[in-house]
Amino acid sequence: MLNVVIADDHQLVRQGLRALLENIHDVRVVGEAGTGYEAVEQVEQLKPDVIVMDLSMPLLDGVQATSRILDLGLSTQVVIVSMHADSAMILGLVRRGVKGYLLKSALADELLLAIRSAGMGKLYLSPTISESVTSMLVNPQQENIGDAADLLTPREREVLQLVAEGHTNASIATLLTISVKTVEKHRANIMTKLEANDLATLIRIAIRKGYIFLDA
Repeated sequence: MLNVVIADDHQLVRQGLRALLENIHDVRVVGEAGTGYEAVEQVEQLKPDVIVMDLSMPLLDGVQATSRILDLGLSTQVVIVSMHADSAMILGLVRRGVKGYLLKSALADELLLAIRSAGMGKLYLSPTISESVTSMLVNPQQENIGDAADLLTPREREVLQLVAEGHTNASIATLLTISVKTVEKHRANIMTKLEANDLATLIRIAIRKGYIFLDA
């Protein structure tokens, strides 16, 4: 029996996935999460075999939540289900330890296959993205090194995500338990690193480079 946690900020999506998985004899849904922080907490508390993770979540996006989960050193495997199909980003997640990546257009059978594969420690990628990601694994020179995700620190990514969601500096400071001055410093560093002169440009660059994920 594979114990699974579902992480998605849309309750209807979580309910749909739960309804699907509860009809499968070898899968049991043991928890749900609506934010990245909740996803990390659920994994810490429940230690599931697999977590099905969305990327576009508030407060802490799926990439950051995934990184924290993998850093826990547990046996929990991560399967991402997302509308984002950027090959370089997916490759980075696979190298980080993600065991499955599906597009939200995938069929239910694909999700079950990905969960079961992850439960066995095997990688599963949607056929529509598998070829391009595999090609980049074989030919590393195809990667865009300039867009590497480690340009921003984990804290800067958190601040950037919250800025993109419309939070004020004061709100961000409260959520992250830091001072407003520290938030301002992080924002200035982010603007410099991403070479943005205003907020609108910053958000466009951040989305294009895969630093933040906003629902369509």
